[in-house]
Amino acid sequence: MKKLFTATATAQGGREGKVRSESGVLDLELTTPRPDAKPNATNPEELFAAGYSACFDSAMSIIAMQKKIEHTGTEVTAHVSLNKGDAGYIISVDMDVLVKGVDEETAQNLVHAAHEVCPYSNATRGNVDVNFTVHVA
Repeated sequence: MKKLFTATATAQGGREGKVRSESGVLDLELTTPRPDAKPNATNPEELFAAGYSACFDSAMSIIAMQKKIEHTGTEVTAHVSLNKGDAGYIISVDMDVLVKGVDEETAQNLVHAAHEVCPYSNATRGNVDVNFTVHVA
């Protein structure tokens, strides 16, 4: 395996603390999602949703280029949920994927192929429930 890139972030104070990336681009307050949560703060699930949706959208672009699938745009929304199970806390992901300018079958095939190569999909496979809803426009 050849390492292509390493991102580094440091958290202090857990869900009620801060997280900062080594680059300094991210410097965020964290909070546990609840009615009295800190304003303008985020949480690990929101950060995971941002990363997964961006990575998956890129994977779809790569697959579309490789397979010469012409479309007029894509949009990926990741809904990352924190769940309490018998063995503790787990996350689940519901992905809403919009593919513009193609038919339903082409969109489904594109999403399936992207799910096979996306690094987040590969990292979560077998550990996290990830469900897809595919839309076309």
